Amino acid sequence: MSAYQALYRKYRPQTFDDVVGQLAVTQTLKTQLVTGKMSHAYLFTGSRGTGKTSCAKILAKAVNCLHPDNGNPCNVCEACRAIDSGSCMDVLEIDAASNNGVDNVRDLRDDAIYSPSQVKMRVYIIDEVHMLSISAFNALLKIIEEPPEHLLFILATTELHKVPATILSRCQRFSFRRISQEDISARLQYVAYQENIDLDDGAARVIARLADGGMRDGLSLLDQCASATTGELTAERVYACLGIAGEQRCGELMGYIAAQDAKNALTLFNRLYAEGKDMGAMLDELACMTRDLLVMKTAPGAGITMLSGVASDQEVLDLVGKLSSGELVRMMGRIERTLAGFTRSASRRMDAELCILDLCRPELSLDAQSLNSRLTRLEEQVKSGVMVTPMAAAPIPAAQPEDDRPPMPTDEDAPPDSEEAPEMPVNQAPVGFWSELVSAVRKELRPPVSGFFVSSENAPVRGCLRENRLDLQCSNTFTAQTIDKPQILEVVARKASAQLGRPINVFVVDLSAKPEGNARMEQLLNFGKAHSDVVHIK
Repeated sequence: MSAYQALYRKYRPQTFDDVVGQLAVTQTLKTQLVTGKMSHAYLFTGSRGTGKTSCAKILAKAVNCLHPDNGNPCNVCEACRAIDSGSCMDVLEIDAASNNGVDNVRDLRDDAIYSPSQVKMRVYIIDEVHMLSISAFNALLKIIEEPPEHLLFILATTELHKVPATILSRCQRFSFRRISQEDISARLQYVAYQENIDLDDGAARVIARLADGGMRDGLSLLDQCASATTGELTAERVYACLGIAGEQRCGELMGYIAAQDAKNALTLFNRLYAEGKDMGAMLDELACMTRDLLVMKTAPGAGITMLSGVASDQEVLDLVGKLSSGELVRMMGRIERTLAGFTRSASRRMDAELCILDLCRPELSLDAQSLNSRLTRLEEQVKSGVMVTPMAAAPIPAAQPEDDRPPMPTDEDAPPDSEEAPEMPVNQAPVGFWSELVSAVRKELRPPVSGFFVSSENAPVRGCLRENRLDLQCSNTFTAQTIDKPQILEVVARKASAQLGRPINVFVVDLSAKPEGNARMEQLLNFGKAHSDVVHIK
């Protein structure tokens, strides 16, 4: 009985056409092989499991193949079989992690000058080349720059920034990109069919997402899950085998956090913990979903193509309206800090539970980010109409002598609702007045009040100047009640008076409570001047 071979080894690509997701690289190499315009040194870069070493071995076979087929090795000639079996002494694969000294490179350089004995070209494949020491890189420079005609170097690395520029300039560099989830899923289905594994489409998508762009990781996960269960391999069985919560549980937990339901969130989290789910994996899934929600919040149109797949598109769309951008940014930072602290934590469960509690109850923290998330949540609720703040009752004016009070306007005094009704005074502010006033006010007021004063068309507060009166027109009741404070109005009046060179009276007008341009309401407001807290700067 032959020994079992891991799937990622059994299904390693044997030709350039078998490599998945790297068409730009494989097509260029095939063209060079067909035309004979080969370089003497190649550098393959990219994340793990994307095909760097596989392409290096295919290239080593292709340059020595006796019967190449459009740039691909035939895999049946004597040279191809010798390279595949590892018996060819002229094709050497070197691990730079364990052979990183200058003496190892000197031995390589001394042997490289001899002509190959079995094949046409001597090929050195140096994997993880960034692990070489500086002295080893220096020893390699000369032979890479001017190698013998029979010599070919293929370097591979996952950390390009650690390779010296002197090496980079002597090689043709090919960047291997992360493989898409669709390509990994299709390859997994092909391997499952060949191995008689009943793989569900949902399970294939889950494994492809967890592979994070690496085909080798995807095949290893498929191998692990297929050996741990019998029958159909579904998404739920993948979750159980790998100890992760899954998109349904993760979406349910995020729903409780959005509703600030700490009780149910902690209950669900502890139930998952009792089922053996890994806490780090659960928080990582939560971080991925938070990232997806933030993407959809900031880029609702194009963001759908940027989702990580940790939750279904419909779940993301349902949750995106329940959390503000400020809350999502705070949640992401809180989860990342908890995950980073797991390596030195004495109680990971306690840290995870405190993280969940903090996500549900931002009022437990008094830092600026927590306060900002609470404020942005209120702003979005008011803007969307989910929460309407009732207007505060107007204070009863102090009694005044009968002769000093202006007469109360009657219905007969109101202008008729006709075309002859007098128009409201137009904004009499000079050019640039409001933007300069906003800049001056923001320097004196502190957040969150200063955030209402901005120079834009959709600003929550807009100024309207009529002679010596400045109306702060608020788009909603919440904004009007926030800025309608004597100390705030005093600052605005003082800055406006200094800017215009004359005393300015400041009033707060709630546009959501009073139709703009209503002559009757304007007359009532004029009557109320004598009874309101008017700030007058002399």
